[in-house]
Amino acid sequence: MSLSLQSPPSSTLSSSSSLHDGKLRLLARSAASKLAFCYNPSLPRIRATSNSSSSLDAGLSTELDAVSSFSEIVPDTVIFDDFEKFPPTAATVSSSLLLGICSLPDTIFGNAIEMALADRGCYGLANNEMRLSCFVNKALVNVGGDMAKLVPGRVSTEVDARLAYDTHGIIRKVHDLLKLYGEVNVPPERLLFKIPSTWQGIEASRLLESEGIQTHLTFVYSFAQAAAAAQAGASVVQIFVGRLRDWARNHSGDPEVDAATRRGEDPGLALVTKAYNYIHKYGHKSKLMAAAVRNKQDLFSLLGVDYIIAPLKVMQSLKESITAPDEKYSFVSRLSPESAATYNFSEEELRKWDQLSLGSAMGPASVELLAAGLDGYVNQAKRVEELFGKIWPPPNV
Repeated sequence: MSLSLQSPPSSTLSSSSSLHDGKLRLLARSAASKLAFCYNPSLPRIRATSNSSSSLDAGLSTELDAVSSFSEIVPDTVIFDDFEKFPPTAATVSSSLLLGICSLPDTIFGNAIEMALADRGCYGLANNEMRLSCFVNKALVNVGGDMAKLVPGRVSTEVDARLAYDTHGIIRKVHDLLKLYGEVNVPPERLLFKIPSTWQGIEASRLLESEGIQTHLTFVYSFAQAAAAAQAGASVVQIFVGRLRDWARNHSGDPEVDAATRRGEDPGLALVTKAYNYIHKYGHKSKLMAAAVRNKQDLFSLLGVDYIIAPLKVMQSLKESITAPDEKYSFVSRLSPESAATYNFSEEELRKWDQLSLGSAMGPASVELLAAGLDGYVNQAKRVEELFGKIWPPPNV
């Protein structure tokens, strides 16, 4: 959770505002229901344990403080009963989040859903499919609008994955969502739109970015996708490290993955490194997000990338570990513009990517993982519509 989120640590971060007595109550009912919040290291220093204040006051810090000086850390969780643990700076709104909200009897976002289902504009649509789509759009934006009041950074809103192969459909959907956000007084600069990295999604990103609309390209599993996304000018490009690793453990036959394995490298970490170097060596504006990070060693290996989505258990471990410059970990930036400048790319990798070349370059790993990701998003979207169809109209309307 993120998004392009806020600027990475090299830029000034906004401070967090008072957030309803510091509490956001949101619980997950499944691993699929994910709300990514971005950790704000600019807020007061975290105490790792009850007896650690003297150590911290003596100049020591937590590992979380240390790594946050290299990359912006995004906790991958939907449990935020205490903002003081990992103060958020940005958030993502998705179909899975709407399902999580609807599963709870008492949440601060419940009214956002009820107001969406009571919308007279949607109610008046004769076609049931259009009515449900209208309700979902309203719900995403109402929740996103509430999120924008709680976090100082950007809110990323998922675009319906059923449009993944329809460039103009994606653009229309984003324009519809952007108009609705305007009605709840959320300006475009506070928003990102999360789009799958099909060729059609990448092309939609290019056209939207040319309008000044910020996009967040997800489901990137190959260098070709990452390079095409950077050439399109996507604001955020998201790579799933752990999913590529999982694929490589059980499959072979993908040239890019197999080449990384032969070099003794983790394919997910290798892809992030290559994409980062490409973006920085050739001056693309995109910020890179590493997702599906499984452990602290993954995180340490990615230091320097713009954003890292980390599991709550990893965040907690980093927070509870006190570190000093001469202690067990020596934190260094593994990725930097300086190292990117010396990275060599082949002529084929430096091509201007188009639909044909992208399709030819995507191996089995990226094709299968992209398809699996889209299936998951589509399933979540259908479940939201089915649920809204059952509970509409809401009580007291």
